Amino acid sequence: MKKNYKLPEIGSVAKSIIDESDSRILLFYGEMGSGKTTLIKEIAAQLGVKDLTNSPTFSLVNEYATGEGGRMYHFDFYRIEQEEEAYDIGFEEYLDSGDWCLIEWPEKVENLLPLDAVVIRIDINPDDSRTIQLTKNA
Repeated sequence: MKKNYKLPEIGSVAKSIIDESDSRILLFYGEMGSGKTTLIKEIAAQLGVKDLTNSPTFSLVNEYATGEGGRMYHFDFYRIEQEEEAYDIGFEEYLDSGDWCLIEWPEKVENLLPLDAVVIRIDINPDDSRTIQLTKNA
């Protein structure tokens, strides 16, 4: 999937990601300010998360209950310096849980990522819209 969108369309973009992803592990790539956290918040809402969702920049991971009775984990690895820091929080167990794992700054832990994860690239366009592209982590 490749699509251009503006902020008012983010709900339909989030729904498309959920519907088209064949993995519950989503890797969000994009420069600072590209809208990764905003999109993750909308995906959380589409999954039925009732709690206020925030980026876990300092805690590395936030956990939320979904409307379907499952869990959603939101990771933000922007501040880590070594992959071992992800091991310290039990990152592999989260990935193996079968629950939704939404990961910002996955390039910081690229050796730990499963090959079947969905890569979501967000680029900022000159008109302030975004281009989103979904591919496989290969």
